[in-house]
Amino acid sequence: MAVMPSVRLFLAAIAIAVTAIAASPAAALAENHRLPNVVVIMADDLGFGDVSCNGATRVKTPHIDRLAREGRRFTSGYCSASTCTPTRYSFLTGEYAFRRPGTGVAPPNSPCVIPVGMPTLPGMLKQAGYATAVVGKWHLGLGKNETGPDWNGTLAPGPLEVGFDHCFILPTTNDRVPQVFVADHRVNNLDPADPLWVGDKKPSPDHVNGVDHRDRLKMDWSHGHNNTIHNGIGRIGFYTGGTAARFRDEDLADAWVAESVRWIKAHDKAPDARPFFLFLASHDIHVPRAAHERFQAATPLGPRGDCIAQLDWTVGEVTAALERLGIAKDTLVIFCSDNGPVLDDGYKDDAVEKLGDHAPAGPFRGGKYSVYEGGTRTPFIAWWPGRIAPGESDEIVCTIDLAASLATLAGQAISAGGFPDSVDVLGALLGDAGARGRTALLQQDHGSSGRFGFREGKWKLVRLPRKMAGKAGASSALLDAAQESLYDLAGDPGETTDVADKFPDVAARMRQSLEKELATLEH
Repeated sequence: MAVMPSVRLFLAAIAIAVTAIAASPAAALAENHRLPNVVVIMADDLGFGDVSCNGATRVKTPHIDRLAREGRRFTSGYCSASTCTPTRYSFLTGEYAFRRPGTGVAPPNSPCVIPVGMPTLPGMLKQAGYATAVVGKWHLGLGKNETGPDWNGTLAPGPLEVGFDHCFILPTTNDRVPQVFVADHRVNNLDPADPLWVGDKKPSPDHVNGVDHRDRLKMDWSHGHNNTIHNGIGRIGFYTGGTAARFRDEDLADAWVAESVRWIKAHDKAPDARPFFLFLASHDIHVPRAAHERFQAATPLGPRGDCIAQLDWTVGEVTAALERLGIAKDTLVIFCSDNGPVLDDGYKDDAVEKLGDHAPAGPFRGGKYSVYEGGTRTPFIAWWPGRIAPGESDEIVCTIDLAASLATLAGQAISAGGFPDSVDVLGALLGDAGARGRTALLQQDHGSSGRFGFREGKWKLVRLPRKMAGKAGASSALLDAAQESLYDLAGDPGETTDVADKFPDVAARMRQSLEKELATLEH
């Protein structure tokens, strides 16, 4: 029977629409199976040069190297800040941390720094049907702005109020109190007869919270980290009680691997199995560095190197679990770090003395707390067997971009005002032909210090406040002025030579771009 012209046009229009939908990244990825699982493993204080796939020779990271060998290793992979809380905030919200006050390094009793109702990466994936969990170091605060954490009651708001279905976390960071796990809304294993108290002032003149074994691991705990002694290690802040809830430092990695594998397995075997998103936030290799006995003396670099070996084991255990369950080919794994490396960060553990020729930041200048490349250019690997072809990329990608990129992966529209600084770099992460990363990146340190880095292509502008305080005759204008340097990263990745005078037009353009970015971030 002949088909009328109008019908033919209608069918052609449907065919075009179906073809367009099928060509979209989310549809192509989801074809014939559910959306992929996503696992983000974020290391802590791991530098670009701390892994053997990036050139380390005095420590071996075979499991991380495998991800790099079988996946996509980025030579221009970044975190958004050179300290932990700002990077974690930006990763989960897609917003530069200096947009919001209170996103500097969070103290022990910090309230939740992510506002309830704000669009978040886990919340977006939850709307797409994902089960979501965070396991490991949180350091984004718990409780309300007015009160902070209720350590003996319901700890909310926290991870569950900003998009996660489940959490098993260290509430702050391990050089800060308290040394307990939080499972969903409660301190894990807390005995009501032994309530937990956390504060920033000494509860009694003789408070030490245990025996100070100053020779343990041959560490010197006298760098101001001696407010409270737990497990023979000094911590920032004070706490009492909660004895049954306290953990042993050496068991942190084991506990988080066990919980991650348990949670993955439970969701994979559930009758209504959904795709899952797991944020595994390792504490390795942050201080205090106390690896499990299995890894002690595993490297010639002392406790810092031993914790790198333990971190590598963590990666291996998670990927092995995915393979055992037969879901590795259905899972995108991102390996990254929250900031660059630091050696002596308040504890003496031979990190400096045993460094030798190991270069934690690789060829880059600076490290943690710095806006030079070593502060934010870190290991960054995307692994998805059967989907990501092995290779290396120099495209610029950042942890802040995972929010917009995973929204595309899940086929989700971004809420109005959501993820304002996140760039969709999914194609670059997956290694698609012709796909590009971001063209510009703003870098911060730990807060509103006035220190910024700004990269566009091969150019990098570093802005530092002039240190004029205390100098006779220094005017307020000089005190507020900034010192700027321009670097050509293509020929000078170590940022050794300021070329602002040689390329004044580039410096002016970069300054204008930076000012435009900063103007949109001020409250």
